Amino acid sequence: MRQGDFTDLAKNYIHRTGYSLSVLTALFRYARLSPGNTTTADVGAGTGKLTENLIELGFKGYAVEPNDAMREEGVRLLGNDPFFWSKGSGEHTGLPESSIDWVLMGSSFHWTDSQKALQEFHRILKPGGFFAALWNPRDLEPNSFHMEIESWIHEQVPNIQRISSGNSQYTKDLEKQLIEVGHFKNVFFVEAPHIVEMSKERYLGAWKSVNDISAQAGKEKFQEILHYISTKICHMDRISVPYKTRAWIVQAT
Repeated sequence: MRQGDFTDLAKNYIHRTGYSLSVLTALFRYARLSPGNTTTADVGAGTGKLTENLIELGFKGYAVEPNDAMREEGVRLLGNDPFFWSKGSGEHTGLPESSIDWVLMGSSFHWTDSQKALQEFHRILKPGGFFAALWNPRDLEPNSFHMEIESWIHEQVPNIQRISSGNSQYTKDLEKQLIEVGHFKNVFFVEAPHIVEMSKERYLGAWKSVNDISAQAGKEKFQEILHYISTKICHMDRISVPYKTRAWIVQAT
């Protein structure tokens, strides 16, 4: 599997968690957006984890996803209303010019050519519209159980790079990336923790959907990792997984 190719992972994305509704609410209130009167684009929507949160908050618009298997799973789970699904990417959304009030990318902006994506978002946004980049990393440090699993994985794949995390080096210069292209201003950052209670099946399914580990470890080693995790949780009824939604929002100039 190539890193960034989610075709074989689409069916397991249902096990992943959504984003903090507190963070999303803080974002749209900061931007003075009204859910019922806002046209929204969830770009790099995957199977619709962020889209589902936006629907819960009363938003409508477009879910844009380049991978056919992920997009088809999203349509199966959520339908085409109030978000219409279409094929496109961060660099080429396929959406009309000046048609969107709020563009979001959930755990996917790091896969784009950021300068081209920001130019595209500026094109499709209405004047003064907003772009938000969100990630939903696990908040592992306070939890020895989850840290033990993560440490074991790093022992098995010593050079593994977990690029998808909002706690990673990628976000270190994110504010600069968002501003230097010249199309956006006024970076606002917000984060909040949230805990998701998972069954054993969902917890293991969430691990099966992790692209960066499966791509770098290889099929055989990835199966060993899944077996190790399965053994660790075999006597547990529920697993509490701590997350921290982190979000950056900017306004189009």
